[in-house]
Amino acid sequence: MDIRLLIIIIFTIIIHATETLTYSIRLGGIKLSRILVAMSLTGIILLVSRTANMVQGPLVGGIVDAAKATGDINMVLTPFRYILLSASIGTLLALFLYPTFTKLSIFMIKRFEVDGSILNIMKVTNIQKLRYTKEYITIPRLDMIHRLRIGGIPKRIMLINMVVTGIYTACVLSTLYATLLVPQFATTSNQLTGLINGIATILLTVLLDPQIAILTERSLQQENGVETMTKTFGWLMISRFLGTLLAQVFLIPFAHIIAWTSSLLNSLLG
Repeated sequence: MDIRLLIIIIFTIIIHATETLTYSIRLGGIKLSRILVAMSLTGIILLVSRTANMVQGPLVGGIVDAAKATGDINMVLTPFRYILLSASIGTLLALFLYPTFTKLSIFMIKRFEVDGSILNIMKVTNIQKLRYTKEYITIPRLDMIHRLRIGGIPKRIMLINMVVTGIYTACVLSTLYATLLVPQFATTSNQLTGLINGIATILLTVLLDPQIAILTERSLQQENGVETMTKTFGWLMISRFLGTLLAQVFLIPFAHIIAWTSSLLNSLLG
């Protein structure tokens, strides 16, 4: 494994762990009844995470360029599989850290209310508080898993989250592979990435986010609302993990669909 692929894998693990752990921040907001503050903090963290995702783009592109230089287009498949696997590892890591990060999120939300800035939260004094406060660390136990039994959790939400995560995770790599399948239409294939990710984002925004918002509002009015949302976010994390595994299945078929679409567009418009 070369150093470039190792860097990409580390980046991917961090990015997917961070994005998945934003559910912990939302849960912290519910526990404190500070939903808007939690959503604001979530937005900032997602922005940083997705910006980091752009940084690793040129590194992945380097793998594709190497395949073009050798003429062996299939040499990218093994690195791409490793990258998708690292997405699953990052999501699984977030599941393990779920109880701990929920407690940390409560601290972060309180500090965010006081300091009003993510930069102020990262002051030396605040970092030291996190470093020396062992009470935040919670090791997942078997009874926690038992409490996540699926009863009462909308199955449709989990299915949507799994499928859209699979599309979102596989999309960029499938597009890059498609540029090797139809090198004469490589630019067209590349431009389809934004369209596919846009559709996935719309699906999340239209089908998933309103349902989570409704469940969150209901939880604030119920006596056991926090417990319900703990289960809901836990299962959303699990469905996200399953989605990253589904991305392994999507990788090659999506590449061929994108390659075919690129060829079709060029034949129709050319």
